[in-house]
Amino acid sequence: MKLAAIDIGSNAVRCQISSVLEYNHHITFKKVEYIRYPMRLGEDVFDTGYISEAKQERFKKFLHALKLLIEVHDVAAYQVCATSAMRTATNAAEIIENVKAELGMSIEVIDGPTEAELINKVIVKQLDDDKNYLHIDVGGGSTEFNIYVDRQKVASQSFEAGSIRHMQGNDSQVIWGNMKAWVKENSKKYHVTRAIGTGGNINKIFDLAGKVAGKPIFKKQIEEIVEQMAAMKLEDRIKILMLNPDRADVIVPAAEIYLAAMRWSKIESMNVPSVGLKDGILQSLYEKNFAPVQ
Repeated sequence: MKLAAIDIGSNAVRCQISSVLEYNHHITFKKVEYIRYPMRLGEDVFDTGYISEAKQERFKKFLHALKLLIEVHDVAAYQVCATSAMRTATNAAEIIENVKAELGMSIEVIDGPTEAELINKVIVKQLDDDKNYLHIDVGGGSTEFNIYVDRQKVASQSFEAGSIRHMQGNDSQVIWGNMKAWVKENSKKYHVTRAIGTGGNINKIFDLAGKVAGKPIFKKQIEEIVEQMAAMKLEDRIKILMLNPDRADVIVPAAEIYLAAMRWSKIESMNVPSVGLKDGILQSLYEKNFAPVQ
């Protein structure tokens, strides 16, 4: 059986199709297709407040392509979730209605807490029992913070500050002040000792550092890589570091959010598992529709 998740983010739209494998009553998801397209809905929304006609057409064409791919794979069920850009766009309801009418695809716009809860489904599997974690998930339009103690989420907050908003200067000092206060207060309260980072930008920084999966990256290593990238021209980040154009311009603004959170919480190292919202959507989809009744 195959399931599919479509994550409509502020920077990119991602689609993952996975096979559901069962062994000894344990369920795993084996990725069979993964497509990422830099739709950049947030580029419009955080500047003008709405999604342009040209981007709407490209968006519908891409969803149509994903629908055909899902049909070719004979997917048993799929779910489409949209985050910060769609939450903010003044014409989001109209776009969602048009997609439903033309393609028969339903888009669910999820709020920050729901986004965090979906990611929580896969993050908890990455945690050690003896550490208290600050989870930092930086998207294009929002950042989610979660704190885990004994693999249980004890605090959570979403802020409308992300890589595209930060790059465009559309995140306010008030929001940054609120983020700082929340992270400092809760990190101290729950004695966090390790960060766990999710999102495409921290994954790329982890790769650039030459880190091995399962090993942490240290704040000093992130700072060194960010300092190197910040000193480079955009075209050099693309040609020398082999970054995609839509990654090359947002990676430093995103890294500034991760590093700020690590400084506020006085954490020196971060785990970077390669999981995210799409993985949480797949887990949720399975639990709702196919998990055996207990």
